[in-house]
Amino acid sequence: MSNRPIVILTALDLEYQAIRARMAGAEPHRHQHGTRFEIGNLVGGRCQVALAHVGTGNQSAAVLAERAINEFRPSALLFVGVAGALHSHIALGDVVVATRVYAYHGGTSEDDGLRSRPRSWEISHVADQVARHIHRTGAWAHGFSGDGRLPHVHFAPIAAGEVVLNSRVSGHARWIRQNYHDACAVEMEAAGVAQAGHLNGALPVVVVRGISDYADGTKEITDREQWQQRAVANAAAFAVALAEEIAAEDRDGGWPKTARGSVMAEPGTTYNIARDNARVGVQAGVVHGGVRVGTEAGEPADLEQALAALRVRLERARTDGRLDEDTYAAAEAELTVADEALRDKPPSRSRLTLALKKLRGLIGDLGDLAADLAAVIALAQALS
Repeated sequence: MSNRPIVILTALDLEYQAIRARMAGAEPHRHQHGTRFEIGNLVGGRCQVALAHVGTGNQSAAVLAERAINEFRPSALLFVGVAGALHSHIALGDVVVATRVYAYHGGTSEDDGLRSRPRSWEISHVADQVARHIHRTGAWAHGFSGDGRLPHVHFAPIAAGEVVLNSRVSGHARWIRQNYHDACAVEMEAAGVAQAGHLNGALPVVVVRGISDYADGTKEITDREQWQQRAVANAAAFAVALAEEIAAEDRDGGWPKTARGSVMAEPGTTYNIARDNARVGVQAGVVHGGVRVGTEAGEPADLEQALAALRVRLERARTDGRLDEDTYAAAEAELTVADEALRDKPPSRSRLTLALKKLRGLIGDLGDLAADLAAVIALAQALS
């Protein structure tokens, strides 16, 4: 079994129970801010899962996904639940694996109408490959006890918004058809979860949805016919098989070792990082290569100089081609906010720390910059 869990999030209690029924030995885990998780192994003991209910909507999904990533440092995050189909060729009970997630509410209101401002997130290549393998082998459907028809698995984009879509002719329905016509399903949480994964070292995020209605005004009918329960069961079956396969690849060393908060070590460099109140020295017998030791929060240091040095390293990373122009511009903007917060009278610790944490989301996959930034954040948090 992998030593890293897989986080599974759901929006509805029905979805939560469908996953929990496939867990053994689930035990409660309380986050310091009150969020309740349950941690246990999937039946058969092949994968450890951290399960949580996040409620509906992209905002709460994003916040609690971020919280789960910080708490468990997972190998992947799965969001499992139901969705409404946008095309008639998709049958009730089918499963959709999101290859792209659209946040469809973004736009600009102008004199001649509303113009779309597309925002989307792609599934990671490695997660997509594993999910397609699960589909091709059909292993996820072994012992399937549905209505006799094996659900089809669709790999396609989905649209995520802030309203329940239950019409073919409403303004929201027309907007999605006009601007996101390739989306095959609609739901309310995937954009938040995808953004959280993107900002955390490109953590693999997979959205698995069972089709429970057609988003056409017939939702009450399909709900009465218990299509939600059937769709959830199918999505849960696929998600559990996917989680087990990811855990197997992680155990065998074939899964990316990237997650928020981790430092991607440069070749030949040893990193010893102290978090929270820890005190860590160099833990090594013989070290080949360099050793980087970050500044401890309690040590005296000039935060303004540290920010200036970080800016220089950021520009060097852009010059070296390790940081693209868009990411550099966004990172530079957050550094400017941090500088302004430090010059406030008195310095705004919360504003400074928030800017640095946003910066961490942008450069977390660059090991040397991430290590330097960790030291700067520690200095910022030590401000009185």
